[in-house]
Amino acid sequence: MILYGERNPAPNPRRVRIFVAEKGIDLPETRVNLRLREHKSDEHRARNSLGQVPTLVLDDGTTISESVSICRYLEGLHPAPALFGSTVREQALVDMWIRRVEFQLTVPVGMFWRHAHPLTAALLTQFQDFGESNRETYGRVCAWLDGDLADGRPWLAGDDYSMADIVALTTIDFATFTGLEPPADLPWLKAWHDRAAARPSASA
Repeated sequence: MILYGERNPAPNPRRVRIFVAEKGIDLPETRVNLRLREHKSDEHRARNSLGQVPTLVLDDGTTISESVSICRYLEGLHPAPALFGSTVREQALVDMWIRRVEFQLTVPVGMFWRHAHPLTAALLTQFQDFGESNRETYGRVCAWLDGDLADGRPWLAGDDYSMADIVALTTIDFATFTGLEPPADLPWLKAWHDRAAARPSASA
């Protein structure tokens, strides 16, 4: 297997690297340079027709894209430690939190990145007011997440670190890179982030 990805701060390839580090999997990664637009080359589009990273190419030539899908495949090959939950209940909660993070948190970060950041200005027609409006949305979602974590559980889906935490960590860290900072007065979210960022896998 070969993983085609990109260096930090690209959040989606980072998700897979953190997951692989948590599992202790030896997975070669080939860089696809986003700034040089290598992900839009004919060579990479043959692997992923959307021209995105990460993409996992299996030994038989099958290609799997989308970071969570790649990690689900790897979970099947390496079930321990379970990062998608061990029981049906845990699996449902992890899936719920992945979807919540991606729809509630990742979307405004992506819209801010696309429409308000100078690094993406040459890639599309930016609508700056719309882009900036996502700053308030992001802050509101962070406040909601802080309130949900106020029950004292250590991780998003419960007692165990999971793929949901990986998705949230990479999203929040990328948001900070773009200039979106979580509001300062969110102690539960900060404590969660400190725990997640302190794990050795976070520096993978």
